[in-house]
Amino acid sequence: MTDETEPSVGLGQTLGSYEYREWETDPNGTLRVALIGIGWWTAEMVIPAISDLDHCEATVAVSSSTEKARGIVDEVKSVERGITYDEFHEGEAADAYDAVYICTPNAYHLEYAETAADLGKPVFCEKPMEATAERAAAMVDACEEADVPLLVGYRMQTEPLVRHARELIRAGEIGEPVAAIGNNSQTLLDIFDDPDQWRLDPDATGYGTSVMDLGIYPLNTTRFLLEADPVSVQATMASSHDAFDEVPDERSAFTVTFDDGTILTATSSQNAHATTSLRIIGTEGELVFEPAFHMDTDLRIERGEDTVTFESDQVDQMTELFAYFADRVLSEGEIEPDGVHGLVDMEALRAIYEAGETGKTVGIDVEQYL
Repeated sequence: MTDETEPSVGLGQTLGSYEYREWETDPNGTLRVALIGIGWWTAEMVIPAISDLDHCEATVAVSSSTEKARGIVDEVKSVERGITYDEFHEGEAADAYDAVYICTPNAYHLEYAETAADLGKPVFCEKPMEATAERAAAMVDACEEADVPLLVGYRMQTEPLVRHARELIRAGEIGEPVAAIGNNSQTLLDIFDDPDQWRLDPDATGYGTSVMDLGIYPLNTTRFLLEADPVSVQATMASSHDAFDEVPDERSAFTVTFDDGTILTATSSQNAHATTSLRIIGTEGELVFEPAFHMDTDLRIERGEDTVTFESDQVDQMTELFAYFADRVLSEGEIEPDGVHGLVDMEALRAIYEAGETGKTVGIDVEQYL
């Protein structure tokens, strides 16, 4: 990582160089991971990310067919076994991996997490945790009962610039946080030229598509930066394109009030120009991430007439997240974000969709989990 540009006079001393992977313990050993779900994200983002790590390697591929799973064995040197979903549930190849990474459609996360927990394997589950809050709660219960770690895949939380920004907020560089403004949008049908794909199927995606898949980024990243939890939401949603006729949120706007009094205003759409941003506004300045969420993240801080843009090498966010997961499991360290953290987001998502349907402000009871 490189240092940011020289700060202007008036910005605090915390704008010096920042620590990269301050959580790292450099544990002994290598965490062997079974990859459950070999879609484009796993194939194009996850496998290359893991290949760069010293303490983590992919050793088992789990997919819908033996042919597809064994195709990964042929392509990836470290992957020694390829099995089907049914074989995974039967415990096949359990001695060839130490932990699992779950990247199936949302509504199938729970069953693989439950099997992994029964096998005593730590779980790394992609976000959102599941299709509903109830199923997410069942996942937390399964992992707690089996005493296995559960990490939810919020890659922004291990992005070095985001972690540094949290320290800047803690240090008072923008004064007292007041509000956040975020957006996350993309053209889903250009990425996947298939209107029948799972993100548009409520049985597979859950409450909806845009907020579940994209709006969760400004929601969770704001939670992380402000170290706050949601207490109430409002929302507006609409779907007009034929491909989105089974989900309520081709486009959406929502506000979240947090327990510290700050308010997030966010928009998300699966059918709009691809763009991402997040602003954290304080009483004395603001932090701006733009772009924010599509694997590239830039940060600047503004206060009065002073602006500092942080010049840093872009990291592979999935490499960072797997490095963190392996470090935490091998060192038996505390995991954040854990299943309870992800479950709070699921409760917030449920409330956002209820607010979008009813037009009412919907409260969120997170105290039962914290």
